[in-house]
Amino acid sequence: MVDIETTTTRYPQSMSKTSIEIDDGKLGAVRAILRTDTKRATVDAALDEVISLRRRSLLVERLRRMEGLDLCDRDVIESAWR
Repeated sequence: MVDIETTTTRYPQSMSKTSIEIDDGKLGAVRAILRTDTKRATVDAALDEVISLRRRSLLVERLRRMEGLDLCDRDVIESAWR
């Protein structure tokens, strides 16, 4: 956790500045796919996509196992709003 009282930065608390090497070809491809305008927007959107992919994967796995779902319960299905 960042101590706001002692930290002087122009970035929001939930953001940090870093320097990394990025493959320009991959960045260009991702930029085209995500239709972003800047490197920063591309990296941010790519991170969002990875997080979304993981969430979707977990939901698919939950559906596959029928974990916490009442879809096999006839009473639940019959009373479902249509």
